[in-house]
Amino acid sequence: MDILALLYDGLIEWVIQPVTRQFAGLFDLNGRMGLLFLFTSYTMAYVLFRYRKHAGHTQARSFWQFIGASQVHFHRSALLDYRYYFVRAILKVVLVLPVVGLVDPLILRSADYIAFFTQLWGARVQVQQHLLLSLLYGLGVFLLKDFMSYWLHRAFHTRWLWAFHRVHHSASVLVPATASRVHFVEKIVEKLATLIGIGAYAGIFWYACGAEISRYSLFGVTYLVFIFNALAANLRHSHVWLSFGPTLEHVLNSPAQHQIHHSDALLHRNRNFGINLSLWDWLFGTLYVTTPRPEVLRFGTGEQDQQRYRTICSLIVTPFIDIARLTPTALWRPRSWMSRYIAPTPPTSTVLPACSTPIEVSTASPRT
Repeated sequence: MDILALLYDGLIEWVIQPVTRQFAGLFDLNGRMGLLFLFTSYTMAYVLFRYRKHAGHTQARSFWQFIGASQVHFHRSALLDYRYYFVRAILKVVLVLPVVGLVDPLILRSADYIAFFTQLWGARVQVQQHLLLSLLYGLGVFLLKDFMSYWLHRAFHTRWLWAFHRVHHSASVLVPATASRVHFVEKIVEKLATLIGIGAYAGIFWYACGAEISRYSLFGVTYLVFIFNALAANLRHSHVWLSFGPTLEHVLNSPAQHQIHHSDALLHRNRNFGINLSLWDWLFGTLYVTTPRPEVLRFGTGEQDQQRYRTICSLIVTPFIDIARLTPTALWRPRSWMSRYIAPTPPTSTVLPACSTPIEVSTASPRT
């Protein structure tokens, strides 16, 4: 009976509670997949549909067809994303948090930086807290996290880490849940980098202010994150082509720009790594700007990956198999890693031109 009770408690703690919290996350504002943010994104998509329909710029007969219809939202790849969205919650509790917890004691926190600078230069006089200071602190956190996300994203496109990030790019159609198709190793690296970076920033900022400063939030969410999530963030992983135009796209990352990032065309490869801001792409030479005219795109990393990434288990295990198969010679041979991981565009891959022409799905990637 003790064993059964232990198994029951483990099931509750490691499976039922994480999945329940993940489902409940659809009803709060702590993640991009909240219903409010989904609603605002698809409201913008509907406005865009009506405009394009009126101007004769889309062949879609209905809004459902405009956003991809069943060919996208019930595609095998999309169904896998829906399932993985909940499995990811289990992986977070079972793998991500324990690993981060092991490393956490070795990471310098804001208090460590404050103590160091206090010993070095003495205590600072506490400044009066006010809204402008909170806004400034929140802006700094947002810019730093976005800057780190850009470079982490670029790092995961290198030969050493691509096998893990390939899981995300293996999606042959894009739906909002595709944003959660991220390998747990990538999440571990992201969380550790965030702890290190934000800890240093907060420590320096708070020491300069003489006390802890709270960041301004909207409905419990950092205000800039709330604003960007509300501004069509869920359309980044969709087939709705929404361009901000060449000028604005030098600063803000549009849904169309992120769809370009998922394209398997050689022209689009290693472009638009930015998450919320394309400013970093502009500064570091990886920017690809779009126009209101939709481009015909193919998503995924090759036809063979439609067979290799068909199950939850394959999303988790395949990266480790790929890395184990790499030899020292292959790692150092120029371009060998690219040909191994990113296949040329196959003629029968899924063609997904979003909202301007009908979507064609080949027999190589059947709709289920």
